[in-house]
Amino acid sequence: MADLQFQARLKGYSLTTAEILYRMPDHPELLQLFLWQDYDIAPRFPQLGAFLIFWRDHLEGALYRVSVAHQRLVSPTEFRFIDGELVMH
Repeated sequence: MADLQFQARLKGYSLTTAEILYRMPDHPELLQLFLWQDYDIAPRFPQLGAFLIFWRDHLEGALYRVSVAHQRLVSPTEFRFIDGELVMH
């Protein structure tokens, strides 16, 4: 059985990193940086969206800016089935 993360990558999930700048609750003039990383589907990013909704509803630090980067790890041209087998002694 293939690795679940590999199966997700074949379905279009890619490694996504979000740089989240937020205001500190006790000192709103100061910004703090938080890095979030997970597998998500571009361009809608449902996992990141759910995380940001959780942040807004449960955490006190007001969001200032969110920057997103993602990289497809497996693309259709990199993965193909081949017919044959190579045996080495």
